[in-house]
Amino acid sequence: MKAVRGTKDITPDEVYKWQYVESIAKDVFENFGFREIRTPIFEHTELFIKGTGETTDIVQKEMYTFTDKGGRSLTLRPEGTPPVVRSYLENNLSAEMPVTKLYYIGPMFRYERPQAGRFRQHQQIGAEIIGSSSPYSDAELISMYLHFVSKLGIEDVKLHLNSVGCAKCKPDYNLALKDYAKKHFDSLCETCKDRLDRNPLRMLDCKVESCREIFASGPVILDYLCDDCRKHFDIVIKSLNMLGLQYNINPFLVRGLDYYTKTVFEVTARGLGSQDAIAGGGRYDNLIEELGGKPTPALGFGSGQNRLIATMEAQNTPFADPPVTKIYIAPLCESAFPKAFEIAFLLRQKGVSTEIGLDGRSLKSQMKTADKLRAKYVVMIGEDEINKGFVTIRDMVSGEQEAVDFQIVIDVLTKK
Repeated sequence: MKAVRGTKDITPDEVYKWQYVESIAKDVFENFGFREIRTPIFEHTELFIKGTGETTDIVQKEMYTFTDKGGRSLTLRPEGTPPVVRSYLENNLSAEMPVTKLYYIGPMFRYERPQAGRFRQHQQIGAEIIGSSSPYSDAELISMYLHFVSKLGIEDVKLHLNSVGCAKCKPDYNLALKDYAKKHFDSLCETCKDRLDRNPLRMLDCKVESCREIFASGPVILDYLCDDCRKHFDIVIKSLNMLGLQYNINPFLVRGLDYYTKTVFEVTARGLGSQDAIAGGGRYDNLIEELGGKPTPALGFGSGQNRLIATMEAQNTPFADPPVTKIYIAPLCESAFPKAFEIAFLLRQKGVSTEIGLDGRSLKSQMKTADKLRAKYVVMIGEDEINKGFVTIRDMVSGEQEAVDFQIVIDVLTKK
């Protein structure tokens, strides 16, 4: 039996990397005033149809949807924002404070072709600011993410920015884009032809080179922004300049979700080839109202933890050292097990990382195990030790050994 295609086990030898990235995320996000939220991994399918967008590739092609025994249509969450918004509304989090800042870490599920840095179950790290229309919130969110990847040690990071306008100015651009696309209709790929009437902005996200060349000479959305969207985007840019953060304005960046308004951004890094995006996000000022709440401005991002780790590995970025066992206790005879078990229990109560050999193997075999665990000290207890009331402690670095009386062994080991 093997793991399902598109999924990946995270074994004990690798899990410390995930714990390290998550710990940095929590430290940085909480330093910026964000609080953690945890939502169920499955939701009513309607949440994603309304929230993510019925015409998106996610809803059309990539969701894991099933009918439960009660006849309800449920979906494993493909992204984090709609569940967080649903929870925000259901639990009335707006009553706690006018601006709610949340972050989450958890698995997402999308049925897509597995490739480097892309899985059908992937771990996502994300953050949302709900209740603020200020462009400074956009800059705060972006700067927080860049600070996070900087703390991870990821290099060659690039920030790509755009504004997709609002309900006031986006229709004019959509019309201009559709008129332009119709002039080149025969040269468009089938996907762009399908998107022309259903979701014209998504044509700009096409990966087919011939389509990209066509739209590179087409109308630019920044030329169609209303005064409010233009002012908002200008302040975001000025704020990033003030913070000394570099960016690239990409007028064809639209992101793959229908709910975005005004600022959108993407972060890329060297290491994953063509699949170099490690995060994406933007503002979604209409989403909360569409999901049944009052008109509430909001913004957020999602970052694939799988991609972050793959990028760090490709760049040879060091992770924190994996946890080590400080003490390994090796009972060498049947009569040694009670004392070995007692010592292990007392050390663990004092917070000392301790492992014990409970399977009666030879000293040589147990020493190999201790070495694999990178134990600093091995406590050996054989018949001679039991009869004389002491243990033998071996320093695994120097190889030196000392005999320590049962009465003081806990104090000696906790001070090492």
